[in-house]
Amino acid sequence: MTKSDLVNDVAKAIPGGKKRDAEVIVNTLFDRMTEALTQGDRIEIRGFGSFHLRERKARTGRNPKTSDKVQVPSKKVPFFKAGKQLKKLVDSVRK
Repeated sequence: MTKSDLVNDVAKAIPGGKKRDAEVIVNTLFDRMTEALTQGDRIEIRGFGSFHLRERKARTGRNPKTSDKVQVPSKKVPFFKAGKQLKKLVDSVRK
């Protein structure tokens, strides 16, 4: 699913079904989630999952082209943990 697919689905679900309104809704949701993670907040959507930041420690890496050792600084990365309901639904769709 892409962002445009999501916008189309939201447009179908809202009364009037204007794509412009759906796009504003989706963009507002993503902007607010990005803002919350940037501020170090945790996002929890019951039944779906939660987003939070994880700290990656500094380490010594390797440049794959030259095999030289490179210092990789510590950084924060977003992490998603699926909720119990989502895990159950995804697991029940086995092929």
